[in-house]
Amino acid sequence: MKFSRIAPEFDALDRQILELLQQNCKQPLAAIGEKIGLSAPSVVERIHKLEEAGVITEYVAVLDAAKLGKNVAAFIGVCTEQPRATGSLERRVAQVEDVLECHHVTGAFTLMLKVKTQSTASLENVIQTIRSLEGVTRTETNVVLSTYAEHQKITLHHLQQSDSRPVRRSGGSRNRRAAK
Repeated sequence: MKFSRIAPEFDALDRQILELLQQNCKQPLAAIGEKIGLSAPSVVERIHKLEEAGVITEYVAVLDAAKLGKNVAAFIGVCTEQPRATGSLERRVAQVEDVLECHHVTGAFTLMLKVKTQSTASLENVIQTIRSLEGVTRTETNVVLSTYAEHQKITLHHLQQSDSRPVRRSGGSRNRRAAK
């Protein structure tokens, strides 16, 4: 794995580690190593490099919002007065309870928010809170009726392969060395 200031280059083992961590980041590192042909210390070293490069930013539990009483999902488009104040507004919006995502977007809105809340009444409170923020001129809310797909996993097949081709280690090579 080579990391430049522009974009990191990943080899096949890095991609496999990232895929496995996205499936279950609590699995033992030795189990990841077994699946990809590396020792646990080698997996730890690669994960550390991915963390240092900012590729892995955090480890979280993905929760079922509906089972926790957050049954109403909505997208809120936010229009603002001054584009210069967008950064400040983004930081304030990100602190509003039940706002899961805040994106600066093109089109009719300046910001697009993803919200999950308990009820339409609590959604109304979130909307009022956002509308009361300085710089917000208008909001438009779309309530989600049902969700077919909601993924957290990032596909990795598009990543550049670095020139170095890692060699898969097998127990056989160690045994041959020990026999000499």
